[in-house]
Amino acid sequence: MNSQWLNDPCLRGIPYLAMGLAMAAACGLPAQAQSGARAEAPLIARIVVTASALDTRDVGGSVQFIGPEDIARFSYSDVNRVLRQAPGVYLQEEDGFGLRPNIGLRGSGTDRSSRIALMEDGVPIAPAPYAAPAAYYFPSMSRIAAVEVSKGPAAIKYGPLTTGGAVNLFSTAIPDALALRVSGEVGSFESRRVHGVAAGFRDDDSDFELGGLIEGLYEETAGFKKLDGGGDTGYVLEDMVAKLAVRSRTQGAGAHDLEIKVQRSHQDSDETYLGLSLADFMIDPYRRYRASRLDAITVDHRLYQATHRADFGSGIDLTTTAYYTETERAWYKLNDVRNGGTAYIAPGTVLDDPAAFPVAYANLVGAPGYVSANDALRVRNNNRAYYAQGIQSVLGAAIATGALRHEIELSARYHEDEEDRYQDDDRYRIDSGVMVLTTDGAPGAQDNRIGSARAWAFFLRDEIAFDAFVVTPGVRYESIELSQKNYGTADPARAGMPAVADRTIEVWLPGISATWDASAEWKLLAGVHRGFSNPAPGSNASAETSTNWEAGLRYAHDFIRFDAIGFFSDYDNLLGTCTASTGGGCTIGAQFDGGAVEVFGLEALAHWDAGATLALPVEVPVSFAYTWTDAEFKTSFTSAFGPWGTVTAGDKLPHLPTHQWTLGIGVADEGYAIDLIANYVSETREQAGRGSIAPNARIDSRVVVDLAAKFGLADGLALKGRVENLFDEIYNVSFSPAGARPGKPRTFWLGVIAEI
Repeated sequence: MNSQWLNDPCLRGIPYLAMGLAMAAACGLPAQAQSGARAEAPLIARIVVTASALDTRDVGGSVQFIGPEDIARFSYSDVNRVLRQAPGVYLQEEDGFGLRPNIGLRGSGTDRSSRIALMEDGVPIAPAPYAAPAAYYFPSMSRIAAVEVSKGPAAIKYGPLTTGGAVNLFSTAIPDALALRVSGEVGSFESRRVHGVAAGFRDDDSDFELGGLIEGLYEETAGFKKLDGGGDTGYVLEDMVAKLAVRSRTQGAGAHDLEIKVQRSHQDSDETYLGLSLADFMIDPYRRYRASRLDAITVDHRLYQATHRADFGSGIDLTTTAYYTETERAWYKLNDVRNGGTAYIAPGTVLDDPAAFPVAYANLVGAPGYVSANDALRVRNNNRAYYAQGIQSVLGAAIATGALRHEIELSARYHEDEEDRYQDDDRYRIDSGVMVLTTDGAPGAQDNRIGSARAWAFFLRDEIAFDAFVVTPGVRYESIELSQKNYGTADPARAGMPAVADRTIEVWLPGISATWDASAEWKLLAGVHRGFSNPAPGSNASAETSTNWEAGLRYAHDFIRFDAIGFFSDYDNLLGTCTASTGGGCTIGAQFDGGAVEVFGLEALAHWDAGATLALPVEVPVSFAYTWTDAEFKTSFTSAFGPWGTVTAGDKLPHLPTHQWTLGIGVADEGYAIDLIANYVSETREQAGRGSIAPNARIDSRVVVDLAAKFGLADGLALKGRVENLFDEIYNVSFSPAGARPGKPRTFWLGVIAEI
């Protein structure tokens, strides 16, 4: 990209618009192009659990599909706000933008979404899904078309993390007809976003149709936090996707579909782990201390994917997808601070009780005129490189044996991934609000190790239908080879022999679900499956295992749909991983056994077309999602893992609110749409415990309301606006990793959408 665009913030998004318009012209877009996808199942239908909201009613297990229409109502760039619409999902906000979300399902734990299976288009998307699943890269939500959330027995189709479930993100599909869509928005805090898509299949007389897609996204904001002394606290994001597809004109025996996808993204974010003391948060929740002035993360991600589907007729088909991802991220951020002497203290410890560490607190604040000792601040270059690659095939067969109808899937996947840590520490003094380098750390002198994994995974299930019953037994097998090579901080050149720790894990994960159509409106369901999360390379901790039960009902009649599912997750061993994002205070990467844990919960989801029910002249969609959770440890222990600490049997798990609900209501007619969504989260504890929660460990309850509107200006042209946090609710989202952190304040957006 020409540097001219990078040097002018007002013009950076223009290349994406230009590329979209150029492709549109080259493809010869018709004046009235349609953007709908084919009615047939998508190319990855065998890879994912479900591909549309209509499918979720028939799945044996709790599955929610947040479709393109649901996402388009608010055009969120924050995945946290999107996932609030699904029950059974737990979200620990962090930066206010959802750049590095913390997502948990059914008590799985939320830290960096490392205890759930994350995918894009059916491909594991964490930087190293087996060796280092923490999601320091996450797909740009602004370009995601739909989201599938799978829990219960349905989730064993995915892996390796099957305890809580899986989140699959669907990228923009290539539509049947050639189409162009461009949107641009400006918002509070000097925010701007440009998104363009040009895509479609050409319709000619050959046996095969050729299609393609080019998509570009640019986002930028100065951020809503206020750095003492001035400076940006936002991010710049660039994301590009290209697809090339060939498909048979007619479906059935002998049909072949092939799609190649390439995606690249770059992110520069002025983000920190340093929060505020509770007293400072109460005065100004959006403040940032001077000790975080240099904190910033750069993330580069590349994905290459090819998917092929062959139809052999007689109900037999084969889908194969091969993928390769690379991720480099370097997060230069404050790691710890001195309180005089030579010992360093975690910032979170200081901010929990600033009076006990007055010198360290002064070093963090860095007030004008204050001069610290040399090396008072230690800033770590968390430099890591990842890759993941694999190939998966799913053979599907639809057969009948007498009165029984079978939908069989047999899947095999080979996967390997790696995380390379090559980190160093720089030391600074803070001098009248300015950070001055006093010791330049040597690369590799803080952490110098490689963790890798190789895994074979096999999955077999048989969906057996007879009369009003569907029973789906399934089993997943994983064989995982974990390896860690630790070169040590004294060998940054990696010239010597590393310390090697190898480990092999094999596990069988069975599951079964059943549904019964009690009537045309009512469906009952139940299921059980074995959950599993593998330990990290070099860890001596046990694997995380659990037995997960669920039972519930579904109702659908005319304009009302309702689901209610109770779940019980019985952990044999809950696994905790020490990361900087959990607050540190332990050896980063160390894992801890949490022993037996029980999680009870209830999920409810309802949709009502009030306009149709009441015969109104406008559409009035109403939705409601609710989650109740009760989770506690069943064993007592002491660990250095911050969120747990000293645990007594009966203590509640951290970061699991008892109640959550999301209420949405809208009004839409031919020329406009207005939508309002309200989200409530009850108070949550930062650390395991019971009874009342101390103020410096209590994440307060809150209700956050968003409002969106869209108005048609002309054919294919619309004006859209959005207010996030309409009533400017001030709330803390977490005290980890270091101090109180605020949710995003009231934010205004205004933009236009053009489609042809």
